[in-house]
Amino acid sequence: METETENANDADIKAINDWLPVTASRNAKWWYSAFHNITAMVGAGVLTLPYAMSMMGWGPGTVILLLSWMITLFTLWQMVEMHEMVPGVRFDRYHELGQHAFGEKLGLYIVIPQQLLVQVGTCIVYMVTGGTSLKKFHDTVCPSCQNIRTSYWIAIFGFVNFVLSLCPNFNSISAVSFAAAVMSIAYSTIAWVASIGKGKLPDVDYGYKAHSTADGVFNFMLALGEVAFSYAGHNVVLEIQATIPSTPEKPSKKAMWKGVIFAYLGVAFCYLPVAFIGYYIFGNSVQDNILITLEKPTWLIAAANMFVIVHVIGGYQVFSMPVFDIIETFLVKHLKFSPCFTLRFVARTVFVAMSMLIAICIPFFGSLLGFLGGFAFAPTSYFLPCIIWLKLYKPKRFSLSWIVNWTCIVLGMLLMILAPIGSLRKIIVSAANYKFFS
Repeated sequence: METETENANDADIKAINDWLPVTASRNAKWWYSAFHNITAMVGAGVLTLPYAMSMMGWGPGTVILLLSWMITLFTLWQMVEMHEMVPGVRFDRYHELGQHAFGEKLGLYIVIPQQLLVQVGTCIVYMVTGGTSLKKFHDTVCPSCQNIRTSYWIAIFGFVNFVLSLCPNFNSISAVSFAAAVMSIAYSTIAWVASIGKGKLPDVDYGYKAHSTADGVFNFMLALGEVAFSYAGHNVVLEIQATIPSTPEKPSKKAMWKGVIFAYLGVAFCYLPVAFIGYYIFGNSVQDNILITLEKPTWLIAAANMFVIVHVIGGYQVFSMPVFDIIETFLVKHLKFSPCFTLRFVARTVFVAMSMLIAICIPFFGSLLGFLGGFAFAPTSYFLPCIIWLKLYKPKRFSLSWIVNWTCIVLGMLLMILAPIGSLRKIIVSAANYKFFS
């Protein structure tokens, strides 16, 4: 009798896992992981990198950009390696790895709030970005048309995500993610090519635009957060790897790592030229979204904004899928709802509506990136994987692995402390100019 009950329980668990968005389908190819990762990484953050450079200057800006690329590639490799570190077990979600490292309850408390803050925060920022890019596209194509408030554009962008959010799992959004990855590379290329076409400004100034030393220090902190925001892929990497098939002879980490390397080359191709060329051309007069700084050629800027729109639609789906998984897991496993389309429809519609309403209330961009980048992205991308690695693998003290991991932890902690301070100050100083529901 006990065996029959156990078999029935196992069958129920399998049925639920086959329904949940992260574990429903495990037939992804390595290139799925490549464009999911590009879509997750090369997002709204790339457009603000020249602005971040203008607050850091050539020397510190270059060092921080390159260091961030190397540290986050290293921590991403750690996560890919740890996905199947226990034979026969797959840590399909970030919090499952956290639970293995820190314990059932503590692991949840450490990972889930940070991961949700990143994913929900990114979805909100993408709503803002999608709406402002739609408005920019409209205003560029038809400058004489009646002005339409950003709030309406965010609502239009949100409607598209209401429809796409009904895709059941990661593999079902692979075409959207592929289009988004292509678009992200396209608009990043347009950003730096159009900058070169515009030519270096005659009175370009590379000096710090701060009015005082305190200003300069706070701006530098803000820029750190904006760079951190550019590396968000860690929050969905285990969930993406969960969709890849795995056997003892051919573990999922091989295909996943191939996809990650491809994605990171794409990240370097997008980030570095946009950051360096954008700053070289415009100096400290660059705005917090380089596509807004670029006004001509009109058709190219309109195209770039349309590419941004397609990309953030895909980015929204990639970041919201793990959120849907958390919500649906809670509803089905803890509240004992039956897994069905109605439950999925209601849960996802409520989430998309909530993120859209918050985005309509918050029509600002750069400061929000800096705050989220420092407060939430730094732990999950820069040092939490290192802490988990040290706890599980226990490398010998003062060995290369030990030194590298502790270096990443210290730098990541500094980033987490400093970046939100600069961002909050920027939000407070600029608060007088913010118009809610603009």
